[in-house]
Amino acid sequence: MTTSAPRATWAVTLALLLAGVGCLLVWAGGSTNEVALGRTALVVQPVAVVEPAAATDVPRRRSRPARPAKPVAVDIPAIGVTSVLDRLGLQRNGEVAVPQDPSHAGWYRLGARPGEKGSAVILGHVDSTSGPAVFYDLRRLQRRDRVQVTLADSTTVTYRVATVTTYLNDDFPAQQVYGARQARVLTLVTCGGEYDAARGGYQANVVVTARWDRAAR
Repeated sequence: MTTSAPRATWAVTLALLLAGVGCLLVWAGGSTNEVALGRTALVVQPVAVVEPAAATDVPRRRSRPARPAKPVAVDIPAIGVTSVLDRLGLQRNGEVAVPQDPSHAGWYRLGARPGEKGSAVILGHVDSTSGPAVFYDLRRLQRRDRVQVTLADSTTVTYRVATVTTYLNDDFPAQQVYGARQARVLTLVTCGGEYDAARGGYQANVVVTARWDRAAR
């Protein structure tokens, strides 16, 4: 079930509850595009209030490492993809937003950033009324193909393709795509499978999982 995202405050923590994913019709620039949408809802949980300890009892906290800069572009040489990255959040109905331009991929900004632990998610259209879109050939990727993400500070993060899987919409692995992970993973998503206009468009999703290339510089 998909619900609208509630407003967040400083006194709550946000957790993603993940539902199914479907390829729906989206109007962009006056044309109809096919795209993979991640359905998700936000749930708030109260944070317990704790009285501050005396100054002498406060333990020393280790400083957290700085997060990587935000991603701005993605390159996938094996299928000829070079794209700027739009920043995607949630729509009012709780669904993941999608790029308005079929030639652009988009990074889901409420998830992990490329280069840090977790699943960094990039979504893109497979086609549009004018022809193939940015992720048209995503399904053709092979194991060990390189995916490189450029960050806002001009550094790059390199991943290597591990799996390429097509899932029926009802079987979309939402937890695997959007859920927390200990490893540094990049997940690419687009539509796939059979196209059936009467049933709302493409009936499956192509999901590419790529792992951080520790040796790349």
